[in-house]
Amino acid sequence: MASAGHHPNAALIGCFYDALGRRDAAAMIACYAPDATFSDPAFPALDAAGAAAMWRMLCARGKDLAVVASDIEADASDGRAHWVATYTYAATGRRVENRIDATFAFRDGLIVRHEDRFDLWRWLRQALGVKGALVGWLPPVQRAVRAQAARALADWRTRNPA
Repeated sequence: MASAGHHPNAALIGCFYDALGRRDAAAMIACYAPDATFSDPAFPALDAAGAAAMWRMLCARGKDLAVVASDIEADASDGRAHWVATYTYAATGRRVENRIDATFAFRDGLIVRHEDRFDLWRWLRQALGVKGALVGWLPPVQRAVRAQAARALADWRTRNPA
């Protein structure tokens, strides 16, 4: 990983991605404030409990997950990072390299808002192949992906209560 900068919040971001690379959901969750929020193209609005469950699910499922974080910057209130997650999408067995830009807001040395941005169509092309390439850009397909992600998270939370 690239240098996490000198501000403690930059170090916090670095610790967060180091934990993700180890698939250590507990260490990741410890970086969040109790009222934190998370959003990305697949999970557009999670509260702290939802984000914790998502990271637990992704860490448990990501057997071959590799994470590289770079361009980490932060000050007392805001931060950002670029990160790349490489893994096998279990549903299809296809290899995915997801390039993600993250922004953070901090309070009292913890993350209170975490937003990841990535190209969902690009992800669908990799994860689903030709089908994703042909229809992954359509809003109804992207809505279906979000609904499937929400169902998977709800099922995970039912089977794995915190």
